[in-house]
Parts: sequence; structure tokens; C-alpha cells
Amino acid sequence: MARKPKHEEHLNAEAWAIPYGDLITLLLAFFVVMYSMSSVNEGKYRILSDSLVAAFRGAPRTISPITSTKESSRGTQLAGVRPTALLKLRDPRPEPTGPAGRGGASGPPATPPLARMAQQVRFALPGMIDGRQVEVRQSDRQLEVEIKADILFSSGQAELAPAALPVIDQLAVILAPFPHMVRVEGHTDDLPIRTAAYPSNWELSSARAAHVVRQLTNHGVSAERLQVAGYGAQRPIGDNRAAAGRNANRRVVVVVMEPAGAPAPAPATATVAAPVPSSAPGPAAAAAPAASAASSAAPSGVATVVKNP
Repeated sequence: MARKPKHEEHLNAEAWAIPYGDLITLLLAFFVVMYSMSSVNEGKYRILSDSLVAAFRGAPRTISPITSTKESSRGTQLAGVRPTALLKLRDPRPEPTGPAGRGGASGPPATPPLARMAQQVRFALPGMIDGRQVEVRQSDRQLEVEIKADILFSSGQAELAPAALPVIDQLAVILAPFPHMVRVEGHTDDLPIRTAAYPSNWELSSARAAHVVRQLTNHGVSAERLQVAGYGAQRPIGDNRAAAGRNANRRVVVVVMEPAGAPAPAPATATVAAPVPSSAPGPAAAAAPAASAASSAAPSGVATVVKNP
């Protein structure tokens, strides 16, 4: 029996066109994506760049207004985009005031350093000030921060109590940036003390002031600015015959003094003085108790400093 002749399968000569079309489509999509990514909007780029410069380095360096343009050389406005206004950051340096200020216009007077320190102390220790444990008194030439000894020291001791360290540390942070001289005064009541470390109230008051000074230096206050003064029981502000008066007399006073070269205060405030009783003796014969009484009679806004005779 004769075999049936086998016919060869017909070859599709156009089968290559399908993968070729897919490849061309993918290449077209790839180039479209690449073109869209490579097109940079110059106007938006400049706005973003200058905004970052203004946020991290201050005012923008460009002095001409920034406009969003498609071609900066031709000045063509980009449709749908408005120029962005940049905010100028405030200069941290203090601005001049008075007639010599900006354009000769007089601005508000600058806050004196003593007033700034007083505000910072009141802000840092509001609870203790409300509880009468800390008192802040400011005059034209000095600032006094009075701290009751009960919150600083144990009875008959000069080492700072652990609860007192945050108070002194906050005070040191406030005083450190300023160049003013600081005198730390120690005061006690008139109850006699006689221990191996402190034979009298003189040594105790001086040691307490010295421990406060050492803590201030440990937290940034320059040692060249600090002074220690121990007055014992010689400058009472209360009656030592009563418990409340003795408690008021046990204190540490941090006195911040205006520099010697500072300008004199205005006449309206420079004439304020502590009233002295008409029966008080002359300056040459005034004793320490009379001077202390005059100091306690002074207004709360005036700090009176009396030197030892």
C-alpha cells in the first residue's frame, strides 16, 4: 500500500512582528517616562530652593522678586503658578533704639539687663516666690534675690541640701550670660552657735555663702565675677525675739550689681532713696542696728546696702 505524501507545515513568516510590536511599545513608554522625569520646572525649583535657604540660613540671597517662568531668559509666565512671597526671618541681634535706630525713628526702649534677669528669675521660680521662700528686689543699680536658708541648709550646717541644688542651678543659668558682678551674702539669726566647724555665726554665714558661690561656678558663672560676704547676725530684717523674725533673718542674698561703667539711671528713678527717721543720728555716728532698721523701712523696690562700720 502506497504511503500518503506528507505535506510540510506552512511557516508563518510574520510571527516576529508580535514581540517586535511589544518591544517598541515598551520602549515608547520608557522614553515617555524618562522625558517626563527629566523636565524640570525652573520656577518651582527656584521657589523651593530659596524657601529652604530662608528657613535655614536667614533671608534669601536673591534681591529680585522670584517669578515662576517656563523660560527665564524670555520671561514667559507659567500658567497656573503665582509668585511665592518669602518671609524674612528676624535678626537675632538686638536692634538699635532711639534717634540712632532704623532710619532715625525712635523705637521702644530696650529692657535693662537687671530687669531681664529679674523677669527670668520670676519666671523660673514662681512657686517659691509665691510661697515667700524667694524674694526678688530690683533697684536702678542692683538686683537682689533673697533665698530663705531653711530651703538651702540644714540647721547649723553650711552644705547645700539636695533640694536646694535645682534652685541654685537655675539661678546660675540665668546669671551666667551676663557680665555683672555678683555678691553672695550669708545671714543668720542671733542664736549663738559654737561647733568645731563653726565657732560663731560669722563662720557659719560665710561658709553658707561660699557653698552657694561654689555651686554657681560649677554651672557656668565666672569665678572672677563672684564675691563672698558673711554678715552673721549683724543685718537682721526681722525681730530675733520671735520665731518668725529669726526665720526671716536666716537667709542668703544674691546681689547682682550694675557695672561701674554703666550709664547713670534717669533722674526720675535716681532720686529714690530709703527714708531715714528724723531722729536718726548723723552718718558718722550711725550704728549697725539703726542702719538695719533703715534698710527694713525702705520701699520694696529699693535695695539699701549698708557697709560694716
